[in-house]
Amino acid sequence: MRVGILGGTFNPIHIGHLILAEEVREKLNLDKVVFVPTNLPPHKDIRDIVSAKHRFSMIKSAIKENKFFCVSDLEIKRGGRSYSIDTIIQLKKRYAHAELFFITGSDLLKYLPEWKDINKILKLVNFIVASRPGYALSKLPHNITTLKINPLAISAYEIRKRIKENRSIRYYLPKEVYKYINHEKLYQ
Repeated sequence: MRVGILGGTFNPIHIGHLILAEEVREKLNLDKVVFVPTNLPPHKDIRDIVSAKHRFSMIKSAIKENKFFCVSDLEIKRGGRSYSIDTIIQLKKRYAHAELFFITGSDLLKYLPEWKDINKILKLVNFIVASRPGYALSKLPHNITTLKINPLAISAYEIRKRIKENRSIRYYLPKEVYKYINHEKLYQ
């Protein structure tokens, strides 16, 4: 079994996240992609992050029609700051006979030296870096695989900003996530 791990804040999950997951799944012939929302991200200001419960619910609704996608609340249940190494160790136990592929976007490469136990991570999983607009895929360690995808220039930050400015976000998100944000009055 080949399992992709896509972690992140998903604040909120948007079309770009889903395209990333689907393209990587297809190109690497993955059997499953597990979305893992952080509880508290280690490198972000948490003041603008909605509750983990809301983010988990949005992911669940966004992926419900894709049989290859699932969501895990292991970082939320673990509590505290979320570190990829801890999640990978837990998922290696859960998927003991699977080959794991840790998926991230090229926008996070600048933080790689700051990641907790990055060298251990690189030994435990296939580390996949997918292209994102405006972020080069260069100067990577030899044990990181790059993957060109057809990325969209959409960011969760831009979506939150548009909401605060009372601008439309309708086609940036899956319909269910759009409805959830409006119903719960998130990011206002």
